[in-house]
Amino acid sequence: MTDEMLALAAANNRKAGVANVEFLKGWIEQVPLADNSVDVFISNCVINLSADKDRVLREAFRVLKPNGRLAVSDVVVRGAVPPNVRRSMELWAGCVAGALTEDEYRGKLTAAGFTDIELETTRVYDIEDACAFLAQSGLDADALAPLVKGRVTSAFVRARKPVGC
Repeated sequence: MTDEMLALAAANNRKAGVANVEFLKGWIEQVPLADNSVDVFISNCVINLSADKDRVLREAFRVLKPNGRLAVSDVVVRGAVPPNVRRSMELWAGCVAGALTEDEYRGKLTAAGFTDIELETTRVYDIEDACAFLAQSGLDADALAPLVKGRVTSAFVRARKPVGC
């Protein structure tokens, strides 16, 4: 979060009159919270932006209390995505290039120690969607869209930190 984002969040919090919220500045790869201190780790389309997703998931595991839950929304890909799509900085910023496959996500969550792993697809991006995000990247959208359609999804990713950890 930037200082501007934190200021806006604090202002919105004051307007809402909520007393039990605290905003912290930090990095998702180095969460500024104590071990075993939170019940739920949430994220909305941020993990795919990190270059070190293993560290993000280890940090989520670290800060969660035993039996705590990871509940994130993220972009997930199904199958191979062309290498030039993966290398596109515009598509990285657009949450596509850095997205994990379903199997990669499950593997990284398992490696971090999570159990009860679920990936629930909430949207599959069709050829029109593929054309739209590819056109903004400067890549040949007409050539790549058929190779990407149906492979980019939005998903809820859920997992649990086991009791006894």
